[in-house]
Amino acid sequence: MRSLFRWLRVQSSALRHRGRRRRRLVGAGTAVAAAAFAVFMITNALAVHDEKFELDGNITTQGETKFQKGTVDWESFFDASGKTVAPLPEGFTAAGFHRDFQTSGTKFSTADPTTYTTGSKDTLPISTGWECGPANNVLSKDDIMNAYATSYTTPTGEKILYFGLERNANNGDGNVGFWFLQDKNVECSSPKGNLPFKGEHHEGDLLVVSAFTKGGGVSTIKVFKWVGGATGELVETGVEGIDCTNKSLLGGDDTCATTNGSPEGINGAITTPWLTANKTDGVGHTLQSSEFFEGGLNLTKAKLAGKCFNTFIGDTRSSQSPTATLFDFDRGELGACESETETTPVQADGTTTFPSEGLPIPATGTLTVKDKAEVKVKGISEFKASVTFHLCGPFSASSTTSCATGGVPIGEAQSVTSTPTTLTSAAATITEAGRYCWRADFSGDSSVGVPPSSDSRSTECFLIKPLTPTLTTEAGRPSPVDFGNPVTDKATLVGTANEPGSGGPAGSIDGSINPKTAGGAAQGKITFTLYKDCATKALATGTGTNPQTVDVSGDKTYGPVSFTPDAPGTYHWVATYGGDLPNTTASDTTAEDATCGKDAKEDVEIRQIPTEMSTTQKAFPQDSTTINSTVSGDSLPSGGTVIFSLYGPTGGATPKTALENCKAHGETLNSGGLLYTETHNAVGGSHSVTVSTDNKTVPVNDTSPTTYFWRVTYAPGDTAHTGRQSDCVENVQVTFTNDPVPGTLFP
Repeated sequence: MRSLFRWLRVQSSALRHRGRRRRRLVGAGTAVAAAAFAVFMITNALAVHDEKFELDGNITTQGETKFQKGTVDWESFFDASGKTVAPLPEGFTAAGFHRDFQTSGTKFSTADPTTYTTGSKDTLPISTGWECGPANNVLSKDDIMNAYATSYTTPTGEKILYFGLERNANNGDGNVGFWFLQDKNVECSSPKGNLPFKGEHHEGDLLVVSAFTKGGGVSTIKVFKWVGGATGELVETGVEGIDCTNKSLLGGDDTCATTNGSPEGINGAITTPWLTANKTDGVGHTLQSSEFFEGGLNLTKAKLAGKCFNTFIGDTRSSQSPTATLFDFDRGELGACESETETTPVQADGTTTFPSEGLPIPATGTLTVKDKAEVKVKGISEFKASVTFHLCGPFSASSTTSCATGGVPIGEAQSVTSTPTTLTSAAATITEAGRYCWRADFSGDSSVGVPPSSDSRSTECFLIKPLTPTLTTEAGRPSPVDFGNPVTDKATLVGTANEPGSGGPAGSIDGSINPKTAGGAAQGKITFTLYKDCATKALATGTGTNPQTVDVSGDKTYGPVSFTPDAPGTYHWVATYGGDLPNTTASDTTAEDATCGKDAKEDVEIRQIPTEMSTTQKAFPQDSTTINSTVSGDSLPSGGTVIFSLYGPTGGATPKTALENCKAHGETLNSGGLLYTETHNAVGGSHSVTVSTDNKTVPVNDTSPTTYFWRVTYAPGDTAHTGRQSDCVENVQVTFTNDPVPGTLFP
């Protein structure tokens, strides 16, 4: 036990190397107690060299240290090409490797486009104080081959940075530095001439500087911090350390570093999995003593955590002083802090996604859409940022344009302070069919190095399809239609969408997003066409306009329209709606309409006006008489009178036959069967006289056999001649056979 206490007294001297926790020892008892406490509580005071990472002066994993098992080393993070492995070892959140030498064939090239130029100082702002330029002959001991870094989060949440670099030669003392920057845009490379660095300092950027000698290991390591923003200043943090392999170093240190030239650690040549180069061996996989440097910094214990370091720059320098002359640098990306924004377009409910084939615009022409963004920040737990949403469009359905820039701002910026966070945008009103794309922009937090991120990928786009209406038609006059009359048609339009709105904010292609004025009913025209021959698409000819159009204003019935064909036949109406893009397409033309003549409701027959024939025969009975003088040479007196009387059957209570009526000699026309009478006066004046009737007013048209009797009288007008009569002897029988309805066509 006495020897143990003696050893502990020796170890107490190491306490002065423990950074801001340095304190004067009060007495031996206090020192012993403190040291003993450190020994027995070592597992609760892990920090840098006593964590899982082997800060032992080489690259190869040993698998354990006196503090940890299952340890890792640089070969655990990068493959033979320097590419970061995936996944990283447990607890390690990011790693970066950058090669800073060139070869000519297999030989090392001294040309280097990334060296500091005169005037560059760590104490100066980046964009106005740092410059880079090419160098063809960097001093070998100042020429960096490779630089790398990784970040680690302990199981208790402490943040640690590990860093390393390789130089080309080990002659003389070595002074190296490592910048850990939040701005991922800090960079500089110049194949010719001097150029200023890009990027800026942010509050809390860190500079770690260290000095070591060949064969002497790391003497000191110090940490500085940048304060005051881009044009601020570099200040000391009071965090210091010594060689990680120093046997006097207890656990729980804030920072330490070592080389492969440490007397108490690895001391001699080491092998790298990736290409390196040194002055002695050339290009290969060997580093001689003190050509490899590595270190670590516990950000949490040093009270330097809370920042995201995305860029590292390893450098060589004239001394540890912040105002030292800077030589070579090797810039790499650590990505200790990353942000990722992934968005999903959704419908009005905020959860339903859009079908890949697109969503039809409603009949109102108004659709509410939203965007859902998931933000993930890796590497830091506290930050202040925001997300903004923009909607671009409408583009054509076949467009591949995204919303990488511009668009209509949707809602106000939404605060983000934790991760992961899912946000839903305010509702956006779209009133036009087409392709739309969202963009969600995460601002990041430059004050702690959280980089911004954005999502405007093609998965942020969705398609709104126009409505396709239906058009039902029916001929207005029932078929058949008599030739010479017009035929009519009407059409009922259903399923149109209102026109796009207008007056929306800047950023929309045509003001249809979040419009001030809603769109009205769909417009356009319906065209009515009457075909005479569907097979040849021959138009009907006649009186009127064919085709003819009517103006459309929304869903309703249009027409009727009319046209008068000039020939009989079977005709077919076709009605089409031309649409009102972009919200309403043309009518949904059915196969029947497309081929014409298949939709029976649209067929109409124009016929000749049909006639009917029926015959009803009628006869005008006629009679004649010839009167002769029986004396030769004697002339009849000229004052004779001949009376013709035609008798037929009559009805009544006691019907009589024509003969009976004739015998009765009734003289009243239309009474007693007397149908017709005709008197001829002044008959005579010659030996023989013939007198005939001229009946044109009294027909007989009975359809059954009927007998009519004539009574003819002659009065001579003198006493020298005798009168004569045909007293109901003459008769005529009439039988009618008529043609029945409707007759036959002629000709």
